[in-house]
Amino acid sequence: MPKTIISDTSCFIILTNIGELDILRKVYGEVITTPEVASEFGEPLPAWVIIKSATDYYRQAILEVQIDKGESSAIALALEIENSTVILDDLKARKMAEHLGISYSGTIGVVVKAKLKGVIPSIKPILQKLKQTDFRISLELETEALGQAKELP
Repeated sequence: MPKTIISDTSCFIILTNIGELDILRKVYGEVITTPEVASEFGEPLPAWVIIKSATDYYRQAILEVQIDKGESSAIALALEIENSTVILDDLKARKMAEHLGISYSGTIGVVVKAKLKGVIPSIKPILQKLKQTDFRISLELETEALGQAKELP
């Protein structure tokens, strides 16, 4: 069974802001998100994004005490779908996913994967675009991403 990819709002927003949302489709084919994330995103998502609700609203409500509604809905859904990975950029949400044993990646991880799969020739132009937005990327993370993408000198 192929891995199911569930995205939080930040990845959609960030990639849309730099004109690179299609990277998600090219890397994963289909991405799942929740109605809460779709609402936070605030504009129609492409047809290759499937909107699905978590069924355990109690679990989702407990998660919402600690992290935002979109992140908690994505994590709650990941707990219900075997072999899933959630795309999360928020540190608190990532720690929650890790605590719950959920596989996760961030937007930078998606960009690295795009390079490794041959979807993009280099991550450097994408990183440059990201730095021109309010997306925070540390020098350490940038160096790690360039290393994973085999783009360090």
